[in-house]
Amino acid sequence: MSNMCFVTSHYIYLYTSLCLNSQPAVAKWFDRKKYVTINFMVHKPKEVQVDIQDNKMILCCKNDTDDVFYNELYFYDRIQKNDSREKVYDRSINLLIRKWKPDFSWPRLQKDEAKPSWIAVDFDNWRDWEHEEEDGKEEYDRYVDMIKDMASSNKGQRPDMGDLSDFVTSVVSCSPAELKHEVNGKKETLKGFNVKLQDTILFPEGGGQPDDHGLIGDVPVLRVTRQGAEAVHFVGSPLEVGQEVQLKVDWERRFDHMQQHSGQHLVTALADAMFGYKTTSWELGRQRSTIELDTPCVKPVQLQALEEAVNEKIRVHVPVNVQLLSIDDPAVEKVRSRGLPEDHAGPIRIIDIEGVDANMCCGTHVSNLSHLQAIKLLGTEKGKKNKTNLIFLAGNRVLKYAEKSYSTERSLVSLLKTGPDEHVEAVDKLQKSVKLLQKTNLSLLRDMAVLITQNFKNDPQRGNFFSLHKKEGDNEFMNIIANEIDTEKTLVFLTVGEEKGPGLFLLAGPSERVAELGPRVLEMLQGKGAGKNGRFQGKASSLARRGEVETFLQQYCKHHTSEEE
Repeated sequence: MSNMCFVTSHYIYLYTSLCLNSQPAVAKWFDRKKYVTINFMVHKPKEVQVDIQDNKMILCCKNDTDDVFYNELYFYDRIQKNDSREKVYDRSINLLIRKWKPDFSWPRLQKDEAKPSWIAVDFDNWRDWEHEEEDGKEEYDRYVDMIKDMASSNKGQRPDMGDLSDFVTSVVSCSPAELKHEVNGKKETLKGFNVKLQDTILFPEGGGQPDDHGLIGDVPVLRVTRQGAEAVHFVGSPLEVGQEVQLKVDWERRFDHMQQHSGQHLVTALADAMFGYKTTSWELGRQRSTIELDTPCVKPVQLQALEEAVNEKIRVHVPVNVQLLSIDDPAVEKVRSRGLPEDHAGPIRIIDIEGVDANMCCGTHVSNLSHLQAIKLLGTEKGKKNKTNLIFLAGNRVLKYAEKSYSTERSLVSLLKTGPDEHVEAVDKLQKSVKLLQKTNLSLLRDMAVLITQNFKNDPQRGNFFSLHKKEGDNEFMNIIANEIDTEKTLVFLTVGEEKGPGLFLLAGPSERVAELGPRVLEMLQGKGAGKNGRFQGKASSLARRGEVETFLQQYCKHHTSEEE
């Protein structure tokens, strides 16, 4: 059984007997050599109760709208309950059921031949056993369990929101404002209001740490910035001055920032103590964070030693304390600092990791290093001015990274039909095969281009206009054709790509005519390009109007031919 709370069938029966409107959760399953995997599709599951027995399982839970789900299933065959486990995700509950008899295929999930309506086969994850790789799954499970054990031991209290769940303050000012931000890579300007409060629990961005998000009443706070000693909250709706409001912090975002920021302090302190590498700046990113170290490089053996050292400090649950000192206190000179901002006001705030580091900092931090769970140093990159960027993850981000990496690995196993250790070799072989095929294809296209032009030149009815579209091809293919045809007497219009999608085009012919017609062709194809010396070529946003362009050019050639005659 997994490390989640075990409940008996009797308890679940009593629990569900109180919920008369329960329904079964939809489930998808797939078969493996040693395991059967069942995914119950429940959005944001809570109050999850799972009982896995030798011959059956019972699931009971609620979703985010408090709908109650109850599933009871007798397995097709006996299973090993002590080696089976469940994991709760944001959109599903995953059961990994260890078979009693490995290498024995289950034709169905349930004991009875009649299949319940809520069970479906997960064909996306069903594959032949001969290509299966179980070691990666077991290694992943051990890694995840290790991190969870580190976090769930009695080394330090479990962090929670404390007084942040019910904080009441009042609105001091509210004025119209604009917020510039990026949405899917595009810069946008939002109109809203800047709100100042009597007091706040939302952290304004600073010290390398992004700002908090949360709610003022039921109004979302989209940005928090600092103006001197005051925090300014940007919201989309106006608030009445003097109004008493409840303030809530987005705790998931806050705790993630706490883990990354405290993790940075720990890595920075030990990198300095162990190797003398000073931190000159750092960035808390959305997916990973970066510490800029004042050294040209960090050796792999140093990186490994540093990672082991920081995780050892996490395991021994070192307390993290906050001290407030006056600016003239002699103790201020003994702490690590990169200087105070020019508009600093009030006491100096010190983050003290007992026996490890004391540093000036305005950011949010955990109260014990055990709350970091684990730190993973992903590697280094070359930084600016002979410095090195150290990339790291802390806390829940390590778990998410491990989960995502395993998911990617599992997909690659299915696609490449090899185990994880052979993935690099398999991809290398594929790349070489693709390059060889591309080279062969290019040679065939060149031969085809020559044959096409020979057929055109041998045609006594060829006229003074040549047009061709080829789905496969490139600029070189089009230029070979243009070079083989006498473009001083013939207007050539060539395109490659999808017939109604984007593509490439080339217009070649007498210089004066190409200079006249090129911009018009460019406009009709909604493209970008340029021309000189009798060639006009570029990229077309859409080849949907290619037929119109061809008709236009044919009529142009006929008109000028009749004039010349």
